[in-house]
Amino acid sequence: MKIAFFGECMVELSGQPLQRTFGGDTLNTALYLSRLGTSRDIAVSYATALGIDNISQDMLNAWVHENIETSMVCKLQNKLPGLYLVETEPNGERHFHYWRNDSAAKFYFASGTSPLEQAIEKHEFDALYISGISVAILAEDAKATLITLLEKHKAKGGKVLFDNNFRPQLWTSKQAQYWYSQVLPFVDIALITEDDDHLVWGQTDIIDRCQSFGCQEVVIKRGSEPCLVVSELQSAHPHESYIAANKVEKVIDTCAAGDSFAAGYLAGRLSGGSETTAAELGHQLASIVIQHPGAIIPADAMNDLM
Repeated sequence: MKIAFFGECMVELSGQPLQRTFGGDTLNTALYLSRLGTSRDIAVSYATALGIDNISQDMLNAWVHENIETSMVCKLQNKLPGLYLVETEPNGERHFHYWRNDSAAKFYFASGTSPLEQAIEKHEFDALYISGISVAILAEDAKATLITLLEKHKAKGGKVLFDNNFRPQLWTSKQAQYWYSQVLPFVDIALITEDDDHLVWGQTDIIDRCQSFGCQEVVIKRGSEPCLVVSELQSAHPHESYIAANKVEKVIDTCAAGDSFAAGYLAGRLSGGSETTAAELGHQLASIVIQHPGAIIPADAMNDLM
């Protein structure tokens, strides 16, 4: 199984004193899935745009070290990765401050046919993963280009995986509603953070909406509460399961909790596991990640899952 991710990775500043690492929702999920995928016959590639600076090269080197294939990464002159600063409260909750208005990733589709478009034409991967942030960072014409790529990928028999991550700093709920409505008709597995969904759609029924758009499977992420998985959504009798999260005594940093859960869930499902075992793997990984600072934890901290 080959899965491609499209999105944005940024420079992360966090900790006391400040330390420089990197992160971003789709990259976090791609990296954790790459680690889990080694023993599950899942290969991961990442599509984004970076600069030609040393920090961009450091990112690329780190991704290659994590067995992430990078041939769909564009390197743009006069552009740099975005930057974010994380402030973490004693209970592990965090606040983000962004500098990303001119981020290289925003211009991925701006100059000719992108490597992602070429790979879709050749049907080089089985599944394409994007998030709400992947869409939000793009200009309007580039958003439309991405939707066209989803359609082409589906027409060639590929799967589309979507995480609804919503950031009010990037766009309004009305804008998100419109573009999510363009994405969801192509989505096979929707990974929905409940709080983000309420910010976009209000208190409406997530399952009914995803079913009406044609999604096959929905995972509602609810933090420390049990997640809800509904599969076979287009059948006469969808299958519904609640799977409890792992208890964590001391939360250090909730950064990438949802992203790592998504990686665990997809590792389980894309390797043939049931919804329950996949969600349990997602909860296990997320429970480990939130006991470490930063979005990306050391690989040896998750040895038991790999």
